[in-house]
Order: sequence, then structure tokens, then C-alpha cells
Amino acid sequence: MNILIIDAQGGGIGRQLVAAIKGNIADAVVTAVGTNTVATSAMLKAGADYGATGENAVVVNSRRADVIVGPVGIVIADALLGEITPAMAKAVAQSRGKRILIPINHCDNIVVGVSDLNIGKLIQEVVAELSKFS
Repeated sequence: MNILIIDAQGGGIGRQLVAAIKGNIADAVVTAVGTNTVATSAMLKAGADYGATGENAVVVNSRRADVIVGPVGIVIADALLGEITPAMAKAVAQSRGKRILIPINHCDNIVVGVSDLNIGKLIQEVVAELSKFS
């Protein structure tokens, strides 16, 4: 299963996702794409199989992914402090892969109706959802 993890800023969510997925899903091939080099580096250090940075990397890898995982902002242009470009959001939204979006209330995007869970619990839910696909 080809899993694309997209993260921005410091890559903290992506780092936790990579570690949890690699530790729990044996057949996962994880590609980490950061909107900046700090995010990409954090995910590679956590054990991602491949890493790339920037808009074109999001566009290209969104076409190849079976599943795309990241904060909900990856489908909203200008989210994550402006690091998600319109082209990135469009590529993720139009991907044939499944999307597992983590409801993070940041950057003026508020997801209502979702429990205010800590990031560790949300990561566990991502792994549980991915396990259904393998």
C-alpha cells in the first residue's frame, strides 16, 4: 500500500504519522512530502521510505498514492499558515487515492462536530483506518 503523508510547518504531525504507520502496518510504503524542508526532514527521520519537498512533489505523489494522510488543511488552499498552495489542495482533492484527514483546528479552519481529541488519539485512529485497507 502506497501511503502519502503530507505535512507543513515543523512536520510534527507527519513525524508521528510516519512512526505509527511504519510501526503498525507491515506492507506500508510511506512517502513523506513536506511543504518545506523541515517538515520533510522530520518525516524522513521518523522512518519514511521516501521524501520530497514542495508543490510539485505533492502534485506528482498525489497521483501515485493509494492513501493520502494529513491534517485537513491539505485540501484547503492557503491553509497551514499559507503553506498549502491552490495546486496542492487541488491535487490532493482530485487524487484517486483515499484521503484520511486529521481534524486539526488551525489557521482559521474550524471543523465542528468532531471531538477535541489529542493528536496521539487521532494518530491511533488513522492507523486503525489504514488497517482496514490492507
